Order: sequence, then structure tokens, then C-alpha cells
Amino acid sequence: MSAVPATDAASGDQSILLRNDANGIATLTLNRPKQYNALSTGLMSEVQAALDDLREDRSVKVVILEAAGKGFCAGHDLKEMRAGDGRAYFEAVFKQCSKMMLSITRLPQPVIAKVHGIATAAGCQLVATCDLAVATDTTHFATPGVNIGLFCSTPMVALSRAVSRKTAMEMLLTGEGIDAVTAERMGLINRAVPAEDLDRVTMDYAQKIAGKSPLTLKIGKEAFYRQIEMDLEQAYSYASEVMTTNMLAKDAEEGIDAFIEKRDPTWTGE
Repeated sequence: MSAVPATDAASGDQSILLRNDANGIATLTLNRPKQYNALSTGLMSEVQAALDDLREDRSVKVVILEAAGKGFCAGHDLKEMRAGDGRAYFEAVFKQCSKMMLSITRLPQPVIAKVHGIATAAGCQLVATCDLAVATDTTHFATPGVNIGLFCSTPMVALSRAVSRKTAMEMLLTGEGIDAVTAERMGLINRAVPAEDLDRVTMDYAQKIAGKSPLTLKIGKEAFYRQIEMDLEQAYSYASEVMTTNMLAKDAEEGIDAFIEKRDPTWTGE
């Protein structure tokens, strides 16, 4: 296990982000439990640094994002933000957060959110941004900014791309929360499971994905997010080009040959 040696005043001397790598799976743990892992500028900086490192790490096939303490993430650190001053400060904070979210989407490796307790505001955004999400069936999700005079506009970007418009607007306009079963039904998460099954189900997803060609995962993840913003004809044209390029890869040749020969493939990532 390795820990990113970053601390902040609210967390004392403890590292605010932990990283553990095993069998091609990297687990990042948000570690501000007393603050419900609120996204301070320090924590966002450490997550960004970890994502930048993971982008270049060919040994990692899948990333799990989890959190310590009683909840996954309560959103931005409002105490820190209230201590900030002026437009330039707030612009920098939201630019930093947006860059972090985009880095998750653009990371070659799939990212799985492992969620418990609460995921609210930018924490809900974090869940919606990850490629997959598993949550305990007692988790609470919300975009409650409207209740304190601060509409969840940046969380809205990820939320509105993960669920239907009406569902997103209901959460954003009322500020009311939803339970994990509802979140699963509306597509915000993949699975709502009992707390005792959270580790197993999350790891099951991670291990299944880690067994695939890393090149294929990279190609597929990038293509998914690019085509989803295109019109239908443009998306098919783009996807056809992607499949042509993919078909010429060594891993595609190996995978098809292994399927025909009824054996397990050996991936090279090329």
C-alpha cells in the first residue's frame, strides 16, 4: 500500500488520499473522514496528481475510487470556500474540480466508484462521472445546492449525462435526496447492494474488467464518451473508424484467434 503524503489543516497529519495497487487494480481512497471527504482544494489536487500518474501507469488496468469514514463525499468543502475571496478564487476552484472530473472521463482505465453513506453535490457528481458505480443500499444521493442558494450547476453536467432530464431536474430543483435503490433504477449507479457485499461486488467488476485487453479498454472508453455527444450518423461514422483501427491491433488478432482456438488470450496491450 502506498499513501500520497498530502495533508490539510482540517485533517491534521493524516494523508488525505491513499493509494493501494494489487493485481492490476489501483484503489484510491478519499481520506478526510471527519469532513465526509469534502473536496478541499488540497484533496482535489491529490486526486488530480494520482489520475495523472495513473494515466501513464500501464500496470494498472482498473481504478476503484472509495472513501474512508461514514460517507463517500459530501461535495465541496463549504467552510474552505466561504473563507475564499473574490471571483478569481471561485473560478479557480470550479476549474480545478472540472479538470478533475474530465480527467476521470479521459483516463484510459475504467474507474469504478465504490460508494457508501452519502454522495451529495460534487460527491454525487463524482459518482455520476465514474464509469461504473456500486453503492450500499443505504447510501443517500442528492444535489442539494438549491437549498443553500447555490445551484449545483457543475454537478448538473455529470448528473444530466447519467440519468434522464426529468430525473436530473427533479433532483436539482428540489434538492431532495434519493436512496440507492432509486439511484440504481434511474441509472446513476449500477448496483445497490447490502453493505457486507460492497467489497465483493465492486471487486468482482474490477477483476472482470482487469482481465480484458488494456488497449481495448482504452479504445472503448474513449470512443464511448466521444460518440455519445454526436448525432447518430456522425456516431456511426466515428465508431466504424474506431473499430477499423481496433481490428488492426495485435490484441484484436490475439483475441479472435484465442476465441477460434478455444483458449484464453494473452494480452500485450498493443
